[in-house]
Amino acid sequence: MMAESPSENKKIVVDEDWKKQVEAEKEAFRRMYQEKKGEEKSENKRTFPPPASFSFLVTTLANQAMVSLGLLPNPLTHKTEPRLDEAQHFIDTLQILYDKTEGNRTPEETTLLEDLLHQLRLGYLTVQEKMSGGGPPTEQEHSIPT
Repeated sequence: MMAESPSENKKIVVDEDWKKQVEAEKEAFRRMYQEKKGEEKSENKRTFPPPASFSFLVTTLANQAMVSLGLLPNPLTHKTEPRLDEAQHFIDTLQILYDKTEGNRTPEETTLLEDLLHQLRLGYLTVQEKMSGGGPPTEQEHSIPT
């Protein structure tokens, strides 16, 4: 009999378990990466402004009017400073939107716009009375915006 060479005696044993372990680790990493990516997307959604809509536009203008009326603090100065001319501008802008979008609004949008205009006009009158010393507004003072 011939003696076998040293290379013929050696068998290469491939352990299939390590391959399975590596694949399992890769899959776990992929899942973790996808979950993390999903969390980042949901966090980013919360930090961006809401989607553009008619209601968002209307409420943004109404908030600006409330700041101008001194009903809400100015976000930059944190002070409440009534500026009736500026408030009247925002109320007039909302009225223009109301007029120009007639027939194109949903019932909910119409209700929102009508309610905001009503509240802003009442707020305007209240602030105007306070600024004039509490009495009813005179003809020389700002008139109610329409």
